[in-house]
Amino acid sequence: MQSVSIIVPCYNEEAVIHESYSRLKRVLDGVTGYSTEIIFINDGSKDCTAEMLSAIAEQDKQVKVLHFSRNFGHQPAVTAGIHHCTSDLAIIIDADLQDPPELIPELLAVQQREQANVVYCVREKRQGESIFKKLTARVFYRSMNYLSEVKFPVDTGDFRLIDRAVMNEFCKFKEKGKYIRGIISWVGFKQVPFYYKRDARFAGETKYPLRKMLNFASTALLYFSTKPLKLSTSLGFIAVLIGIVYAIWTVLGKLLGFTHAISGWSSIIILVVFFGGVQLLTIGVLGQYIGILFDEVKDRPEYIIEKSENC
Repeated sequence: MQSVSIIVPCYNEEAVIHESYSRLKRVLDGVTGYSTEIIFINDGSKDCTAEMLSAIAEQDKQVKVLHFSRNFGHQPAVTAGIHHCTSDLAIIIDADLQDPPELIPELLAVQQREQANVVYCVREKRQGESIFKKLTARVFYRSMNYLSEVKFPVDTGDFRLIDRAVMNEFCKFKEKGKYIRGIISWVGFKQVPFYYKRDARFAGETKYPLRKMLNFASTALLYFSTKPLKLSTSLGFIAVLIGIVYAIWTVLGKLLGFTHAISGWSSIIILVVFFGGVQLLTIGVLGQYIGILFDEVKDRPEYIIEKSENC
């Protein structure tokens, strides 16, 4: 009999946590041929999520809870769940019920039928999300595929099934700024899609406002691609080329008389702003990569567990 762990990161989910647990428990009770458990990761919640999870763990010994010492973020929470998973299979799912727990038996069936190492869930429809969020997500995934050396399945999140082979390889990764769906794509093995309709949040509000979305996107891009460095170099080269051409055109115009351009403050300002912008952009990209190196060299733990229950 294979074992399955459901990994559920939680941050300020008091409005949904009981419903999330109830639906997961009901689904897992109907799954045959597998031993099951749920691993909740309390990512430093500031509401009553910690107390509610502790109460659930007290009455259900098949529920494990990891409590972080503070809020470390969604990706470290998922990482902790994988690190503490001892099962043959793991399914990563958020607590907000946008990804329906009722799909878990179908994921297991696809994995069994295809003998897949990864079953990644592709969102055919996204209920309850703004046009802006859908558009930016679409642009993000396709831009990542263009810029990265590794091809990622588009319109996917962290909702997926992974097997022990993938988890073992994942645990070897030491970088702190993880883009988990990218890492899982990078490790290879047999990966198959599962198409589904994503629901609206059951309750509460999104934990990924625009600021966090941009930070997440930059982490994904900078950890999986060096193309921004190449792009900034190309942009700098183009700017220099434009400057040379402009200088030649001005000198020849003066000598041959086909232009009466007068050197003035406007042209100077335009050139200063243009080349200054290119330099700042290039330095900014370099700074991002240096910042990543700085974080990695410090080698701080990715997360700190204050206490655990049923582990």
